[in-house]
Amino acid sequence: MRRIAPETDTIRAMAALGSPRKTVLIADDTAFVRERFAAALIESGHQALVTDSASELLARVRSDHADLDLIVLDLQLPHARGLDLVREIRRIEGGRLPIIVFSGTISSSAEVRELAALGVAGYVNEYSAASHILPALAPHLFPDNFNRRSSPRVALSVSVSCRVGNAISSALTLNLSKGGVAIRTMSPLERGTLVRLRFRLPAPAREVEAEARVRWTDRNVGMGLQFEQISAADQLAIDEFIDRHFFSNRRA
Repeated sequence: MRRIAPETDTIRAMAALGSPRKTVLIADDTAFVRERFAAALIESGHQALVTDSASELLARVRSDHADLDLIVLDLQLPHARGLDLVREIRRIEGGRLPIIVFSGTISSSAEVRELAALGVAGYVNEYSAASHILPALAPHLFPDNFNRRSSPRVALSVSVSCRVGNAISSALTLNLSKGGVAIRTMSPLERGTLVRLRFRLPAPAREVEAEARVRWTDRNVGMGLQFEQISAADQLAIDEFIDRHFFSNRRA
């Protein structure tokens, strides 16, 4: 297993800002995926451990689970069954560690339900744009700063219109779930603010409108909004978009 450590200048900058350094274990048999996620973490001052095998992953969990803050896991590592691998991780570390699964390695909705029963914290697209990686991981690295949405999130970068009273602004989405949306902005609104949203779902294209309330903010990431009022047709379109993403297999 290879340890990737952040540059000294980055660590100093993080320390100056009072941001805690986190250690993330990334397990995927595709080098491109491992290196991109590791690079995003390193650039933000965190430490990344990478492996391409189940045996190395379990060895690291056995030896260092007290020092790990998050596992990002490929369910289709060679010579391993994904659910059994998660169960073994849980047996070793006792259910303390957050585990995120690469969404493209999920094979069915039944598997999602079993992963939920094992306490899997969320899902991330292994081919997310580099700028989306840390925002996708941040709620799991710093859970006290975020109100988590309970359904899986899909990385999505589309323009969104936000209306508060007579003021209208636009930004880009970070990710979308069945219950809400995260937006990239350096000027997040106050928690509890009610916002009228309008954005366009891709494939198939559909305009979605909803009222949502700001549930978390972070000036380095953006803000998260939970849907409060949305038409049945728009909610169905979002549900189908999420399901199409998560129940497709990248290696099928």
